[in-house]
Parts: sequence; C-alpha cells; structure tokens
Amino acid sequence: MSKSYSIAVIPGDGIGREVVPAAQAVLDLCASRFGFSLEWEEFDWSCERYVKTGSMMPEDGLDRLRPADGIFLGAVGFPGVPDHVSLWGLLIPIRRAFDQYINLRPVKSLKGVPGALSSPFADKIDLCVVRENSEGEYSEIGGRINRGREDEAAIQQSVFTRQGCDRVMRYAFDLAERRSRRVASATKSNGIIHSMPFWDERFDAIANEYPEVETSRYHIDILTAHFVRHPEWFDVVVASNLFGDILSDLGPALVGSIGIAPGANINPERRHPSMFEPVHGSAPDIAGQGVANPIGQVWSGAMMLEHLGEPEAARCVEAAIEELLADPSAPRTRDLGGTAMLRDVTFALKSIISH
Repeated sequence: MSKSYSIAVIPGDGIGREVVPAAQAVLDLCASRFGFSLEWEEFDWSCERYVKTGSMMPEDGLDRLRPADGIFLGAVGFPGVPDHVSLWGLLIPIRRAFDQYINLRPVKSLKGVPGALSSPFADKIDLCVVRENSEGEYSEIGGRINRGREDEAAIQQSVFTRQGCDRVMRYAFDLAERRSRRVASATKSNGIIHSMPFWDERFDAIANEYPEVETSRYHIDILTAHFVRHPEWFDVVVASNLFGDILSDLGPALVGSIGIAPGANINPERRHPSMFEPVHGSAPDIAGQGVANPIGQVWSGAMMLEHLGEPEAARCVEAAIEELLADPSAPRTRDLGGTAMLRDVTFALKSIISH
C-alpha cells in the first residue's frame, strides 16, 4: 500500500483561493509519480469567515489541525478586516500553538527570471533567511493608554529568551553546515539597548559550538544595503522575527518576483505539524482574475514534500519550476512580464512533471 499524508488546507483569502488548488493539482501529480498520496482536508478559515462569524477560525480550530502531517496555507488578509485581526486570528495562533519557531525562506536566482540588481553576482544569489518565528518583536505584551487624548500612547514590548534565540541560531548553523558554512546575523545592538546585545551574545555563544562555520554580524540597516550591493556575501542569514520578516521580502524582490517565493513555518522536532505558505500576500487587487502566479505556492509545496520525507518528489517539483522559468517560450504571468493566466502556468508545470 502506498504511503499517504494528511494535509490540512487553508486557502484563505484573495489569490490564495486560486493558487492553492493549482498547487494541489501539481503536487498530486508529483505524488502519484513517486508512489504516495496527499489526502487534503480543506478549511474555509478566512477574512470572509470573520465577517460572517466574528472569528477567523472556530474555537476548536487548532485541535482540528493537530492530527495533520502538514498544513498548506494560501494567504490571509482582505480589505475591510484589519491586518492585525486577520493575522492574530489565524496565522500567528497556528505558528505558536504548534511551536513553528523556524520560518525558513529560500532566496534563489533562477534562470529566465530577470532580477532587480545590476550586480555581476545577481544571477548567482542562493541564500536562506532563517527567521525566529515565535517571539521577538511580535509579542502580545503591551497596550494602549489614554485613548483619544493628546497624551495617548501605545506600548509594545519585545520578548527575547535564551531558548528562543539559541534554537533558531542552532538551526541556522546546522543548515549552514549542509550548505557553504557561512552564517550572518542581523542585529541592531547599537540602537536597541537590551534585546539586541542579548541576541549578539547568544549568537557568539552558539557560534562557539560550530568552529567550522564562518560568521558575520551586521546591523539591519546596513544589512539591507548589503543585500542589494553584495548579495554574494550571504548564504544563511539568521534574524529576529521582525528583521527576518523584512529581509525575506527584500530577498525575493531582488531575484525577480515575490510571487515565486516560498516559505515554511517549521517545528523541527516534528512534535507538531509544520505549515507551508508562499511569501506573497492575498493580493486583493488581482484576486478573482485568474492572473496570479502559482509558483510561490507550488514551491512552498515542494518544501512541504521535503519536510514530509519525500525529497525526490520535492526536487521534481523544484526542477519543473526551474525548467519552466528557464524556457523563454513558456507561459509567464504578469508579475514576470508575461500575459499568461494562472491556469496556463499550472498546465505547463504539470506537463513537465508528466514527462
């Protein structure tokens, strides 16, 4: 009997409802080729649900996700529902309940996709942003006082724990050992007086455990400049929740399109399901038009296959993406300068995998 994996599917909002089914079709085809199956269970948790019911997901939502082998998410957010409501009502509770403390976002130049840089190394970018995904600047601690008055104030507190810093840094160093043995840390210890010096101390402590790995440290402001000017310097970049969020949007923009960028929210110990989602948002301006690029969602699916223990299938999907993008006659969506529809790109990917 072939192996089967249970996958919870949350298409979410906007173009998520379009790119998720497209990616499912590609992944199902690849799974069939490699002798396993993906059993999808769909959940309609979204901003539309929030408007109707007052919540992004039901009270037992996390319990319903818990048995899954993986979670496949589209995009969350839509006009009319404040972003902090949609994010804290669905995405962040899933990340934290399932201890998905690693947010992994690869950034890679692909043949046939013109990047935004004039650097001689622009076509050789191949790095990973390892973002701390459970604490840091994205905490719930804080509040508002004196609402509506001239002295109104908002207070937001960051949380950096030794456990949180150490485990994301060890993950980054372990990843670097499988790549080119280089890790760069994003910091801002010259301006943020408590949390960032602590981050630096923990980075130095973990680096001592990996004497074979070359390390560097950059303040986040100059690091963003170096991403643009010297992308060849970087292989694995480890960053706090906020800094990693910024860098992992900048990176895909440099290599051509945020529409093709994948992402993963990982519980490395596999005690809980991990969640896979593209970097792009719900793009309400093009939702429903059939013009969205499905590649980011498909590539996120390849990361899911890798995590599930199907590396050959994952490489098959990635190879299909690379072959498609390298072919100048292949269909391209508008974010890549083409006029193709989502269905055209999906069909082309399936055709490559079939052959």
